[in-house]
Amino acid sequence: MDSLLQIRDRVGSFFDEVGDLSRFTARFFREGFRPPFEWSEFFKQCYNVGNRSLTLVGITGFIIGMVFTMQSRPTLIEFGAVSWMPSMVGLTIVREVGPVLTALICAGRIGSGIGAELGSMRVTEQIDAMEVSGTNPFKYLVVTRVMACIFMLPLLVFFGDALALYGSYLVENIKGDVSFQLYFNQVFDALAFGDLLPSTFKSFFFGLAIGVVGCYKGYNCSKGTAGVGVAANTAVVVSSLLLFILDFMAVMVTDIFYDL
Repeated sequence: MDSLLQIRDRVGSFFDEVGDLSRFTARFFREGFRPPFEWSEFFKQCYNVGNRSLTLVGITGFIIGMVFTMQSRPTLIEFGAVSWMPSMVGLTIVREVGPVLTALICAGRIGSGIGAELGSMRVTEQIDAMEVSGTNPFKYLVVTRVMACIFMLPLLVFFGDALALYGSYLVENIKGDVSFQLYFNQVFDALAFGDLLPSTFKSFFFGLAIGVVGCYKGYNCSKGTAGVGVAANTAVVVSSLLLFILDFMAVMVTDIFYDL
């Protein structure tokens, strides 16, 4: 009986969390497009989200491109299809690996950072002070950060994809003596507009998920220093899970259009 009550409480708390997060997201859309706009804070957050993530995203993408090519090359050689390597790597990275991997990196770096930052402001009552002074803390703190994530994540995805393809080219150049022009000609011959559009489109939703979850966990952080750590940790876990759900939904929608 006690176990059933615990399950009921956990299910109830889960749906309460989903409802609160949905209301938080609806408030973002309600206030995000209503003037006045905090442009200076928005550009500052774009720098924090985008520029400071370039190194991590670039190094990760470069290594993934090299490793993916080195792991796939022996199998393609066995089947006599090594000439398909540029096309296969290009489609795989642009369609799936690049957007998802970049989003997961940003969920760990940006989502936890936003959750810890806003959580610290909530614990030290800085957000309460902003409300008392007549400032709208939601628009200044939440809207700017979420919008920065939405606009910066697709750019980070493009950057990570480019370095991943370059890393793959280096492996092919060393092992197969493939020229730069030949490699990327095959990559771009294999890619179509229908491959770039879904990956770019879902990158905006990945940025929305990372920003909203990070801001929600930090903005509603419980009192005490332990709450800041919990907010940062749960922001990463929830946003990562949400990324996989969004990616599955995007693949399902894309597959329907491919079948038409």
